[in-house]
Amino acid sequence: MTKRLFLKTLVCCCGAAILSGCVGTVDGGKRMGNPMVNDKILSLYDAPVTMDIAFQSAKKVLMEIGNLYGENTITYTLEAKVDTRTVFLKVEDSEGKVLITTQVRAKGGGADLTLASEIDKRIAIEMTLRTNE
Repeated sequence: MTKRLFLKTLVCCCGAAILSGCVGTVDGGKRMGNPMVNDKILSLYDAPVTMDIAFQSAKKVLMEIGNLYGENTITYTLEAKVDTRTVFLKVEDSEGKVLITTQVRAKGGGADLTLASEIDKRIAIEMTLRTNE
């Protein structure tokens, strides 16, 4: 009986250790969440898209669908709330191309790739409109 109790306790402790933890955000911060889940979408764009066009497009999309409350123009990162989800977005230069990283976290620390994908698509459409003006 004591062996079964010990094994149950060991399994519960290991499960709790695996499911809890901290997740790094794209802006360099830490948030509570499950580190075992993929929560980022990466998109790479060629010319004529510049970092300024990508950043302004991302900013416009996040203001339209949610509440933009964090903007860093030095590191090109944005932070917003869409419904109850927290969105982290980073625009960076990658070998002459523009790389956009979209990360979405739910209230309890889980990932929401569906919303990240939707935001990524809207940014791509907005960038297309801006470059064709």
